[in-house]
Amino acid sequence: MRVMVAGAAGFLGSHLTDYFLQQGDQVVGVDNLCTGSMRNIDHLSNEPRFEFIEHDICEPLDAGKVDYVFSFASPASPVDYQRLGIETLMTGAIGTKNMLDIARRYKAKFLHASTSECYGDPSVHPQNEDYWGNVNPVGPRSVYDEAKRFAESLVMAYYRYYSVDTRLVRIFNTYGPRLQKTDGRVISNFMMQALKGEDLTIYGDGSQTRSFCYVSDEIEGIIGLSRSGEHFPVNVGNPTEWTILECARAVLRVTGSSSKIVNRPLPQDDPMQRKPDISKAQRLFQWEPKIDLETGLKLSLDYFKSCI
Repeated sequence: MRVMVAGAAGFLGSHLTDYFLQQGDQVVGVDNLCTGSMRNIDHLSNEPRFEFIEHDICEPLDAGKVDYVFSFASPASPVDYQRLGIETLMTGAIGTKNMLDIARRYKAKFLHASTSECYGDPSVHPQNEDYWGNVNPVGPRSVYDEAKRFAESLVMAYYRYYSVDTRLVRIFNTYGPRLQKTDGRVISNFMMQALKGEDLTIYGDGSQTRSFCYVSDEIEGIIGLSRSGEHFPVNVGNPTEWTILECARAVLRVTGSSSKIVNRPLPQDDPMQRKPDISKAQRLFQWEPKIDLETGLKLSLDYFKSCI
């Protein structure tokens, strides 16, 4: 195949790019590097089957015929999308449309990276794909939440009106090598703080929960969905639920750090619970994660040490 990966220099996009190259496919990587990093794809500089285009997907693009479009371009961490709020909204709207137009033009399959943030601060637990969510459309997180929710609607419209062969993956918290060290998310924050000997910062009392999926498991789930015939959203995440306090203690164990845990005020609209119901993924393409949190943290340790 000739595959286009939008967001190829980002965390998940770069791992997805590696996967297809390892399969013998050609990859056209597109990224404007507003949050992605060339460090994530430097190892591909001499790979003849990889073409990198530095480009903002909100601007029109035609890189020739492709067989599959993976739409992964967007700021994804609270630090980034609150700094780049307008850009995040435009990427979800105009950028997604431009990528869908490429798939439509070349009759390519299309997979869009959506998010568990579509569920907001959920009143249903665990979250299944039929739940419509509890999202504040005008809060500080709305630039990301609503960009992704609009993108899902746009993807479904291209499927219904133009018969584009689309997929929607709702990604839950994912971590591993190439995660930005300053992206403000739980794992990167804790790992960097612990390795530097700084206090581990917990927002609120630490009782809020998250479900952490190691990157190789996440990529396997995304690939499983890409090969399925499912057009409606599918959760891909680890259903093992951890409180933020438990996660902090796991990081301290793995790093051997003597850092202390301190509490800070909880940000507005921060979800209190997050846990995917993955029964749909299990049924459709027999996927479930294999790597538990402490194992994944150990696999990530060298990377985070290299970021200091």
